[in-house]
Amino acid sequence: PPRCVCVTSLLLLAATVAIKIASLAFPSANRLCAASSNRTGFLCDDRVTCVPASQVCDRTSNCRDGEDEQEELCGDLPRSLPPYLVFRCGNPAHWVYADKRCNGINDCGDCSDEMGSLAACPPCGSAWWSCSPVFHEYCACVPRSLCRDSVQHCTSWSDEYLCTP
Repeated sequence: PPRCVCVTSLLLLAATVAIKIASLAFPSANRLCAASSNRTGFLCDDRVTCVPASQVCDRTSNCRDGEDEQEELCGDLPRSLPPYLVFRCGNPAHWVYADKRCNGINDCGDCSDEMGSLAACPPCGSAWWSCSPVFHEYCACVPRSLCRDSVQHCTSWSDEYLCTP
């Protein structure tokens, strides 16, 4: 019987050490989560708080222990970030945080984060009007809130004559 207690104690100690090692290995590998609006996020050590990708390495600690701002994660952007937090634009020299992909705004500057096979965005949602925008801020959709505002946002003027807010 004493041997069983000793073996059990050793197994318990080994499990505790394994959990501790796993928590040290946790920094970037298993931190993918869905933040607000189902956007890509970074899971904090508390395993409850999900920080939107674009709020990682923004010099503001969003995780209780500040793990979203650690040097290991933020030291050499974007290379130091886990791949799931990064979206590479059509121009490989440019990148944006993954939660900026398919948000309706031309964050890459070439619309590659909103259109084409790289982005794989769904069609315009109900809050958007599909057209060829006049301004480079938008790519294939403009917010319906801009419809009938006496400003041309679509090359066809459909935002002023056909679209309803």
